[in-house]
Amino acid sequence: MSAPVPTFTAIDHLHLHVNDRPRAERWYAQVLGLLRVEALAHWATDGGPLTVSDPAGVLHLALFERPPAAALPRGGTIALRIPADGWPAWQAHLAAHLPQRPAVVDHGLMQSMYFSDPDGNPFELTWPTPALRA
Repeated sequence: MSAPVPTFTAIDHLHLHVNDRPRAERWYAQVLGLLRVEALAHWATDGGPLTVSDPAGVLHLALFERPPAAALPRGGTIALRIPADGWPAWQAHLAAHLPQRPAVVDHGLMQSMYFSDPDGNPFELTWPTPALRA
């Protein structure tokens, strides 16, 4: 028998490539409420990441500034769980900050809204439907 797989405690952070880090920092603050983590700000020199986080410290994104030609191909979508009763407030908030209001997509047991940051990094806000909560 093989040894059991070790456990994780959480996702520590996600790397994102952005073209203009100051612009991206403003966008993430306005749209997702993510602010610079001052204790890690020194890493944002010499090509290192600028780390932004939500106030609870649950979500950390590491913003690496890369010119468009040097950016890596976009990977998968970053999906963030929101409370089931919180989607109308999120939809209204996103509509105020994005070019268009994101539509709600019904996936059966989950519902989602999709959008991208100004650099094309894709996001999904997702929440359980009443069937899954039952």
